[in-house]
Amino acid sequence: MSDGAVRGGVEMELDERKQKILQAVIRNYLETGEPVGSRTISKYTDLNLSSATIRNEMSDLEEMGYIVQPYTSAGRIPSDKGYRFYVDTMLEEKEREIEELKGLLGEKDEKMDTMLKRVAKVLAANTNYAAMVTAPRYRGSKLKFIQLSQVEAGQLLAVIVVEGNVIKNTILHVDESLDAETVLKLNILLNTHLNGLSIDEINLAMIAELKRQAGIHSGIVGEVIDAVAEAIRSDEDLKIYTSGRNNMLKYPELTDNREKASELINIFEEEHALGELVAETMSDEGNTGIQVYIGSETPVQSMKDCSVVTATYELGDGMRGTIGIIGPKRMDYDKVIGTLKTLMSQLDSIYGKQQGGTDADAGGLTGIGKDDG
Repeated sequence: MSDGAVRGGVEMELDERKQKILQAVIRNYLETGEPVGSRTISKYTDLNLSSATIRNEMSDLEEMGYIVQPYTSAGRIPSDKGYRFYVDTMLEEKEREIEELKGLLGEKDEKMDTMLKRVAKVLAANTNYAAMVTAPRYRGSKLKFIQLSQVEAGQLLAVIVVEGNVIKNTILHVDESLDAETVLKLNILLNTHLNGLSIDEINLAMIAELKRQAGIHSGIVGEVIDAVAEAIRSDEDLKIYTSGRNNMLKYPELTDNREKASELINIFEEEHALGELVAETMSDEGNTGIQVYIGSETPVQSMKDCSVVTATYELGDGMRGTIGIIGPKRMDYDKVIGTLKTLMSQLDSIYGKQQGGTDADAGGLTGIGKDDG
């Protein structure tokens, strides 16, 4: 039998506790090359079991053929059957993770911000560390379109669309009533001169010329340009979604005193600290790969006892975001990097060729999406 053994005619199941102990034996043996004893396992797992209980479980695992005792009074090492179970289980977990991420990223009808919150939560659960995901942003956003329309006497609605299909609606209060022909002329004037420009490219000379051509309506042009500047800058505001910050409390080296623990948790409460990390990750426009910061290498001083693995994902046409995993320096780098590579691959295959990959609601907002996990 592949998943159990027979004792007294009754099949013994490889239950969750036995599976965790077996996995702990194998991982510890892979790390040290030494037979593994019950005392080591009691420290290695989060089962909170006594050494006596673990000895009984290990005895069952030995009888079931998953581990063997190389010589008397030694600990246990994995058998071929144990290795096979470990590899098969690991592959199944990887496949489940990939399918779960595919499911999340494939939900085209879901808003981008909702999807990213869920991705952060999945990353934290899968790695058992803290995770952060930033919403994608355009570097140097440019104006795509302006539409002015009369709402009522004394009011104009300005609909401003910037790169990424981020839409900003602004009500302009005017001291005059405008006819349809005048509104049309203003739309043509503004779009002819401003479309495709970033806020840095809209200089004082250009504004003066637009106001001159607008004549008595120059005040409206000034208000529209102010609204354009606000729309572009709001699109550049950073949105960070986090999850799993309480996972950090599981690692004694990160929380061996109250001050250190409080400082670490505050990282996920403040936009500034995570913003520094994102700025470092995004500083190299040509870098869209995996970056690993170990201890003092991280740009955030309060993370000096952590390791941070980040990936910059790109959805095309300069639209980029950051994914990050934060944990202890003894984190499982192989699993973390593999998970990030899987996620980046899925983002690229699903959104990479779509210019409308962001929902209009995904931009123009400020703040951190927090999760209690």
